[in-house]
This record gives sequence, C-alpha cells and structure tokens, in this order.
Amino acid sequence: MKALRFTAWKTKPSLQEVERPSPAPGEVLLKVAGAGACHSDVAVYDQFDESTVGPQLAPAYTLGHETAGWIEEVGEGVLGLTKGDAYLVYGPIGCGHCAACSRGQDTYCENAAQTPFLASGLGKDGGMAEYMTVPARNLIPLGDADPVAAAPLADAGLTPYHAIKLALDKLQGGGKTALVIGLGGLGQIAVQVLKATTAATVIATDMKPEAMELAGRRGAVTVSGGDAQAERIRELTGGRGVDAVFDFVGLTPTIQLAQKVVAKQGRITVVGIAGGPVQWDFYSNPYEAELTNTYWGTIEELHELAALYRDGHIEVDVTRFSLDHALEAYEHLEKGTLLGRAVVVPHPDAPAAATDAVREQVAMGV
Repeated sequence: MKALRFTAWKTKPSLQEVERPSPAPGEVLLKVAGAGACHSDVAVYDQFDESTVGPQLAPAYTLGHETAGWIEEVGEGVLGLTKGDAYLVYGPIGCGHCAACSRGQDTYCENAAQTPFLASGLGKDGGMAEYMTVPARNLIPLGDADPVAAAPLADAGLTPYHAIKLALDKLQGGGKTALVIGLGGLGQIAVQVLKATTAATVIATDMKPEAMELAGRRGAVTVSGGDAQAERIRELTGGRGVDAVFDFVGLTPTIQLAQKVVAKQGRITVVGIAGGPVQWDFYSNPYEAELTNTYWGTIEELHELAALYRDGHIEVDVTRFSLDHALEAYEHLEKGTLLGRAVVVPHPDAPAAATDAVREQVAMGV
C-alpha cells in the first residue's frame, strides 16, 4: 500500500510503498477515509531533530495524526465493532495505566518519557496511508457523518474544544464575551464550538479578510487588525474587557493583544505553538487574570465533539487531496494558502472525494 513517510530529520516526507499492516490483539485495521495535514507535522520534519525532541518522534514512520476511516478488520479480543462503520481516531496513545491515561487524558501520560511513541502519526504509523492500525479504545463513532470532513476534528477540533471547555466557568451567564485570535482551521472551529456551547458574544480577529468573513457568517463579531484593534475589542465589551481569550497563533503580538483586552479575573489561553515570549507581572496585567496554555484534549472530549459534529452544530472547512498529491497538501500548509484544513483522501471511493478536481482548484487559487 502507499504511505507518506517521515524518514529523516530536516527532510520532507516521501510517498512510499509499504506492507499493509495487520491488527494486533486489541486493535483494528482502519481503511483510511481522510487524514488531516497539520502544522505539527511540518515542525516534526522541518524543525525538530534528536537534540530538540525525545526519541518518541524519531523517524521513520507514517505521518497523519488527524484520521478517520472505516473498520476493515478487527484484531483478537475486539468485540462490538462492525466492518464498514465509520470512526474518528483519537491520536494520543499513553501508557494506558497511569492516572492521566485512566481519565482518557493520554496527552498528559505520566510515563510519556518511557513510551515508544506519542500518538498515531507522531512516532507510530498514522493515517497518511491507505490503511492503519488503531487501538480499539481510540475509536470515536461517526455514524452517517462524512468521515473525510471529520478527520481534522481529531486535533484541529479537539484542541480548541479542550481549551474552551477548561474556560467555560468564565463564560457562564449573560453578558459574557469570548475572543478568538487567528481564524485558520482551529479558530473557525473554536467560533462554532463557542456558539454551540455558550451564550457568549464571540469576537474574532485575523489578518485575512476571507477568514473574517467566514467567521462572521458563523455568528462572530469581527474586528480587523491595526492600531485601533485593542480599543475596538474593548469597546465591544463595554470597556470591561474580554472574559475568555483564545489565541490560536501564539506570537508575541497576539499574546500582547490578549493582555490588552482581557478583563479582570478573565482568562487567556494560548493554543497556538508559535512560541512568542511575553511579559507577565503584577503591574502590567489585570487583577486575577489567568494566562495559560493547553495541549490537545481527552478521549472523552473527542466523543463530545464528535456528537456536536454528528448533530450538525459544527462544519469543518476542508480541501481534499489525493494520496498521490499529499506533498502538495503540506506545501499549501507551509505557504498558508489554504482556508481551513487540508485532508488527504487515500481511496477514490471516499464520500464526495473528487480529490484531483479540488486539488486543481486550490492550486489555481480558487
């Protein structure tokens, strides 16, 4: 079968022929419907090396930690799963027996330093292939929902959902406001999750007019960048500031913007991994305002998010690429030319695939 493999540090992945895997006890073989391309993948093959990350991410393996597909085969001991049913894959894989893993919070596994990999697609063969094996525990049912469009929910959806859920106490009741900074794939989903789960006024900002227009159609009040950006946001809150800010960029200027507009006793959650440093001290920030970050989410939260998706509360903006053109998906990702997420579709019979036609449209800037 074909698979997009990460083979060496500081080296772009390559499409290779590999043996189709077989499920071990407790696993299933998944026929991949779609695999999302993520900026984390770019960091793995373009920025990291053995001196900056642990051995869990060392090559070689198949990329793809945002995956959905259909049950093809079940391993020994797996019960209750039917061939052909569609599932979303919870990517993180911890030790399975520490307190964090018992809560379904594999991202914070207490034994992560001793595990052989971090997740499917991050150290373990992932979904940028025709087939992949997955622990049965890590499957989230999709019912009749489109698994191709659902694939990015595994990270681009779960990450903002987790951040928002942790901040819900700041958004309870009337008159609350939330700010979404950065309206790429994660930010667009964040706007929808906030609208579906809170009564807060959602303010959104980005440098791309088309991203702001899309967020506006989803119910956000949009604010353009520029010198008066912070003042305009504070005006929308009646001067009191924003109760919960979600920064999906993480650069120094975006975090500084969050600090300028957050309310007293508000919360700033930095979700973007740009790594921008900022100043935080007693005098330069509102009283009792929190500054924190988050990472991915729990398997229980992915079940909750998938339910919102199945019920039609969330739509995912995707551009589909055939597996043969997976490298082009990453090229568009690196250049920032996509609105939403790139999803690689390995099988031509995937629902509403039309992968080559869509790929050609994207390449022409449509």
